[in-house]
Amino acid sequence: MTSIGGAEMVDWNLAVATATRLVRPGPDISREEARAVVAELRRHAKASEEHVRLFTRMIPEGTEPEDTPVLVVDRPGWIKANVAGFRELLRPLLTKMESRRSGGAVLGAVGGKVTGVELGMLLSFLASRVLGQYETFAPATRDLPASANGGGRLLLVAPNIVHVERELDVDPHDFRLWVALHEETHRTQFTGVPWLRDHLQGEIQTFLDETDVDPMTFVERLREAAQSLSGGRPEGEQGESDSRSLVDIVQTPAQREVLGRLTAVMSLLEGHADYVMDGVGPDVVGSVSEIREKFQQRRAQGAGRLDQALRKLLGLDAKLRQYKDGEKFVRSVVDEVGMDGFNRVWTSPNTLPTKAEIAKPADWVARVHRKAES
Repeated sequence: MTSIGGAEMVDWNLAVATATRLVRPGPDISREEARAVVAELRRHAKASEEHVRLFTRMIPEGTEPEDTPVLVVDRPGWIKANVAGFRELLRPLLTKMESRRSGGAVLGAVGGKVTGVELGMLLSFLASRVLGQYETFAPATRDLPASANGGGRLLLVAPNIVHVERELDVDPHDFRLWVALHEETHRTQFTGVPWLRDHLQGEIQTFLDETDVDPMTFVERLREAAQSLSGGRPEGEQGESDSRSLVDIVQTPAQREVLGRLTAVMSLLEGHADYVMDGVGPDVVGSVSEIREKFQQRRAQGAGRLDQALRKLLGLDAKLRQYKDGEKFVRSVVDEVGMDGFNRVWTSPNTLPTKAEIAKPADWVARVHRKAES
């Protein structure tokens, strides 16, 4: 663990313990029903492979989907997986912060245990909301294996899926397959585009290498988020942090360029997954139109003022925009040049859309297609 002056910057074990203790219990479901849900999600993940391949016309190169584990987890399982990922991803940033002399007194006073508790509070909030994810840089743990060749793993969070399908009052079997199609698309993206993982990892590391943040600021932003979660901030109180997310504390001019590229890539990946899950849907998910309509309403409405404040602070509002903007980009490009024409986006990092092109798909078509044809 990274430490300053003998004090750990983040007590990761305490973060896991705190998040696991605070996370809300899942929906009321019998042990037999839970086993049936897990089995069905595994079947849907398997069935989704062929559906996504046929629709996207993307064929994995080198790494088959079967090589990447499909893990159906509960909320504590999601917490453990993501703490392991955060710890690995943030290692360069925390090491750099360790060298900051001004952080010694701060973190000696605040303590890695306090920071671990605060991080745990944030994870407990997120753990009840994520339906699934493809962990691109997942480190293997005793309970959660990663692929043998260093690739990712697909997580489906069973209690959250059951909670949302009940909340939306939709066909549970259709909804589970619909979610599996989205996450399988992410797995197909990374197994079908061999350079994508290294490219994304390189961009993230460049972003972290450029980070110049005072440890005090880092800790204070965690505390603000944790206080919002616990109701520590008066409901009507406004401040500078209301318009900023945690990402904002680590942006230098050089980072803003990297962040622009990362935003474009993530918008593409999320929008492509949304487009595919709806595109495959009519053939295999009978109630896809109803599910999409109700799910979009749920996204737009949020879950109250506290939930909306935390979404903004954690940068989740930006992620929701990525789904919407990215899906519009994919739909516009496919309408104009077809699926094979869209798939030129996966040729190399140079054919990925820029942030500006996500908003103006015709500019990407002109750059990638018309330039190539001239």
